[in-house]
Amino acid sequence: MGITMNSYKEIQNQIERLQKEAEQVRKTEVSNAIADIQSKMREFGISPEDLGFAVRSKRLQKTVRKPVAPKYRNDGTGETWSGRGKPPKWMAGRDKAQFLIRA
Repeated sequence: MGITMNSYKEIQNQIERLQKEAEQVRKTEVSNAIADIQSKMREFGISPEDLGFAVRSKRLQKTVRKPVAPKYRNDGTGETWSGRGKPPKWMAGRDKAQFLIRA
């Protein structure tokens, strides 16, 4: 009987070679699949959203807030401030109550 016994090291080398080969074949097949999918999407006018892959940009993910009515007004210049965020320079060191817009 012509059974050849490979050593452990030879088998490990074969496994490593086959894994590298398998990875290369996989990359090629994935690349071909992507090209095929893109081609069909163009052909039929299919978007990622049609497939349930909603593309969301960071800009669109932010909640759009409605503008807030001004709460304070500088009667000298007409500038206003909603009371949110950093106070304007014209209010620095002054009492907010004097700029309060009264309805």
